[in-house]
Amino acid sequence: MPTNFTVVPVEAQGGERDSAERDAWRQEEEEDNRDRGSGDGISRESSPFINSAEMDRGNMYEGKNMALFEEEMDSNPMVSSLLNKLANYTNVTQGVVEHEADEDSKRKEVKVPRMGTFIGVYLPCLQNILGVILFLRLTWIVGTAGVLESFIIVFMCCACTMLTAISMSAIATNGVVPAGGSYYMISRSLGPEFGGAVGLCFYLGTTFAGAMYILGTIEILLTYISPSAAIYLKQKRLVKETEAMLNNMRVYGTCIIILMAIVVFVGVKYVNKLALVFLACVILSIIAIYAGVIKTAIDPPDFPICLLGNRTLSKRSFDVCAKFTERNNETKTTNLWLLFCNSSLPTAMCDDYFSLNNVTEIQGIPGILSGVLIDNLWSTYSEKGSIVEKKNQPSVSGSEDIKIAGRPYVFTDIMTYFTVLVGIYFPSVTGIMAGSNRSGDLKDAQKSIPTGTILAISTTSFIYLSCIVLFGACIEGVVLRDKFGEAVNGNLVVGTLAWPSPWVIVIGSFFSTCGAGLQSLTGAPRLLQAIARDGIVPFIQVR
Repeated sequence: MPTNFTVVPVEAQGGERDSAERDAWRQEEEEDNRDRGSGDGISRESSPFINSAEMDRGNMYEGKNMALFEEEMDSNPMVSSLLNKLANYTNVTQGVVEHEADEDSKRKEVKVPRMGTFIGVYLPCLQNILGVILFLRLTWIVGTAGVLESFIIVFMCCACTMLTAISMSAIATNGVVPAGGSYYMISRSLGPEFGGAVGLCFYLGTTFAGAMYILGTIEILLTYISPSAAIYLKQKRLVKETEAMLNNMRVYGTCIIILMAIVVFVGVKYVNKLALVFLACVILSIIAIYAGVIKTAIDPPDFPICLLGNRTLSKRSFDVCAKFTERNNETKTTNLWLLFCNSSLPTAMCDDYFSLNNVTEIQGIPGILSGVLIDNLWSTYSEKGSIVEKKNQPSVSGSEDIKIAGRPYVFTDIMTYFTVLVGIYFPSVTGIMAGSNRSGDLKDAQKSIPTGTILAISTTSFIYLSCIVLFGACIEGVVLRDKFGEAVNGNLVVGTLAWPSPWVIVIGSFFSTCGAGLQSLTGAPRLLQAIARDGIVPFIQVR
């Protein structure tokens, strides 16, 4: 029986146990930090739906983050007021991890989500839904389909996005919303089959939306801002106007997408800083439209439209809307006469339709109290190459319609019917995922995503539906159907309605399309990376 005993005090024994527990806890914490996802700020999840065969390879990418996918803000500024929140507003899908260099531990610190419903969901959705279609094509859709059918088109598309938002809200409120946006919500809730299919379609849609925004930027630049910048010009019998525009879009589109790719590659923070500017341009442009509508009730703007019979004439080829003019007490023919006759003499041989019909001027924007809404209620679909004609305008048919191609008329560039207009308009209501893509940056994603998305859809639906009625009530039908504003000296049609100047709409729509294109080029690679990290598609994996 041993007789020697070592007495250990109770305090020392408890201290050694606590020290051992602290060491074990610290070791487990370091292992957890090493296994916490890759460099895009989205934690790797162990889900029974996801193929985890390649998950162990993720550690080799620790610290090797591409600049495209990392958040470059060095610090998170304190948000003390709404102005500070707006100053820090960004519309680019971000990760939830701030990469801060620590000389001792080199750990990644998780950014504390600070965005609420208004800044984090409502404004990004608003900016993505209101864009190029509103400024460039909505007036043309109203003039072609009429107010009633345009209302049906917009209501159908908005109802579709509202149902989608309700379904997304059901998933968002069903559990904890992971960082990673709509793809993560669907793949973690419904499995990889649904998640991968929706994610790939979402990626392709975002990519093609970027192309649409870039083409809209080029159209605004070459048609309304600087037509002289066009490389390919319209030439008689050699290059048609549509072919010249397509060639210009190919050249300028390549240059612009290269510049945007460089901006995105160099730093996402530059896109973040400009997001508020782009959003302000959209809001100011919409306010200018409503202000212009109110002004038409008091003092309608002076935008005369030249008609030959009931046919709309393009004012790019002449200055005076008349056949004859008085100069020094002498009657002389105008430039318009030369476009339809073989000489400037009054006895020259002229086009039959030109000889039989009078040249008249009407106001392109008669105002909201003019009663033009009745004329714009019904649709006016047409074939490709048809002349834009005014309804209920007297006209005498001529026999020289065979030579109509070289005359200064306003022609339609495509054949129009209901389903074509639905396809053209529908991209304008997309962008409802802009809020859900920022789920990692929200204080309460379960509350903010449903509330902000549904409010944004409701707001934009009201704007689109009200603009349809106001456009039909203020603008003449031939001006609405003039897609490129040839009858109003090449001005943007919705810009002629805006107050105080058409340039508010032109500049605002230009920056809006530029910003939307940058956001598409920034968000699409992040989504593709998330799909690749999950290993759903065999040939799209992070190895």
